[in-house]
Formats: sequence, C-alpha cells, structure tokens
Amino acid sequence: MADREFAPWSGRGDGPGPEHARWHSVVRGWAPGESLPEGAVVLVGFASDEGVRRNGGRVGAAAGPAALRQALASLSDPGCPVFDAGDVVVDDGDLEGGQVRLGALVAAVLDAGGLPVVLGGGHAVAYGSYLGWAGRPGWGVLNVDAHFDLRVSDRATSGTPFAQMAADEASAGRDLAYAVAGISRANNTRVLFDAAERLGVEVLLDEDCTPATAGAVAEEFVARVDRVHLTLDLDALPASVAPGVSAPAGFGISLDSVRAVVRAVVGSGRLGLLEVAELNPSFDVDGRTARTAARLVDLAVRA
Repeated sequence: MADREFAPWSGRGDGPGPEHARWHSVVRGWAPGESLPEGAVVLVGFASDEGVRRNGGRVGAAAGPAALRQALASLSDPGCPVFDAGDVVVDDGDLEGGQVRLGALVAAVLDAGGLPVVLGGGHAVAYGSYLGWAGRPGWGVLNVDAHFDLRVSDRATSGTPFAQMAADEASAGRDLAYAVAGISRANNTRVLFDAAERLGVEVLLDEDCTPATAGAVAEEFVARVDRVHLTLDLDALPASVAPGVSAPAGFGISLDSVRAVVRAVVGSGRLGLLEVAELNPSFDVDGRTARTAARLVDLAVRA
C-alpha cells in the first residue's frame, strides 16, 4: 500500500558489533501481511504538503519523511524492533486519496500488533492516520500544536483534520476525545475557540504551558482513553528551536514541555500511534528541526 517502498538506510558506522548499532543498522523493511515481533515500531511516511498548499502555508513538508529518517539514522539503537513501511506519496494533488491510503497502511500496522510512527508531511497527515484507527474503541487524539486545526472547509487542508475527525465520529454516534497543548491565542480566531468549546476540546494555551502543566494535561487525557493518537506538530516549538516548519511560531512552547507530554503518554502504556507533522526541510537551519523531531521520536520508542 506504500507508494514508495522501503529503501535501506545509511548512516555513521563505528564497527560491526551490536554494541555499535544505530537506527540505520537495525531498521528493516515491512509490508502489510507480514508478521511483526512483539514491541515492533513501524515507520510510515506521508510525503505530502498538498494540505499546506491548500491552506496557504509554506510548501516543502513533502520532503519531511526523508529528512526525519536521515536525522534518525545515526542515533543509537533504540532497543526495540524497528521497521519501515515506506511512504504514501501525494504528488498529484489528490490529498484525499493519499489520506485513504495512509489509513489503510496504519490499519495494517495496528492489525499486525505494531506501533505506527507516522512521519509527515503537513498536518493533513493526522486525518489519514485517524482513518487507520477509526471505529476501534477507546481511542482519542492528543495534539501538541499552536493551532486547533478545526477549520471547516469543502475540502481537506492542513487546517481541517480534527474537524474532519469530529464530523466522522459524530456521524457514527460518537464524540471525538481531543485535547491540545500549545494553542496560540493570537493565531486562532474566535470561531476556532468556539468550535473547540462546542466539541469539548481540552485546551492548554502556549502562555500557560510548562512541563508541569503540559504533563498534567497529558496524564488527565490518557486517564480517559484506552489508546492515544499522539500528534506532534513541530510548529508548536519556538522558531529558534524549529525553524523548519510550514508555519513558524512567534512564541511557542518549550521543548521540555513537549517532552513532558511524550513521557506522560508513553509512561501510561497507552500510546497507540505517534505522529510528527509539519517538518519542512526547505526552511530548516543546519537540520535543527529534523534533529529535534528525531530525538522526540527516539524518546517515544526507546526501550
């Protein structure tokens, strides 16, 4: 179901023994229908910035999965089985079709017992990931983001994924469990705050975000769901930390606050899917954003 299949990674090598192992030396290809060992992590790329283009943002996030793999490659062996399912590619404007293909690939990973780690790509990736777990009981979405992404539009964009999820869940007679940490009051209009209130979204503003408050929001959220779709939009971080994003933050939240969220979710044992969104290598500085994203992925999966 991947449009671009797994290709072997390369990276720094210090010797042939397992004591020298790094991500690039332990990752293996995987395809739907193949079995997975216990504790397996499966990377799934979403090479698309069509949603960003439709939303009027800076394009370039389609190259995010490749940059994130490169940043992961030379990190030390995370100590868990790591697989790579390749990329879903949207290069023809058909974002909706790409989201459906991503959902099918995520569902295949979940059915095989793996942890999907989805590498974006614009934040339209989130709706594609959702399609992979939609209908499975007990799931909810925890978003680290400067934006609600609750816009209502006649077609999908990077600003609509959580509104799409909420609409789908409502059509099925369910409420979407959705919380977001890092919201910028200045970058979200009143209609978006009203939508969040109407949907019962738990909100932590960037100005109130500390490691303690962000960790508390995450702990409260995981206590009311069985599985967490954790989505990390890198534009929640300050532009000095993450310049390579589609919509850089004027303020942002600390990296320690994001790490507190990741640790709370992982520590609960309820992480069902991890997603990194909006990495835009075209605007990165010395690979700073890609390396930050790689460390967050590594933090989440390291045994």
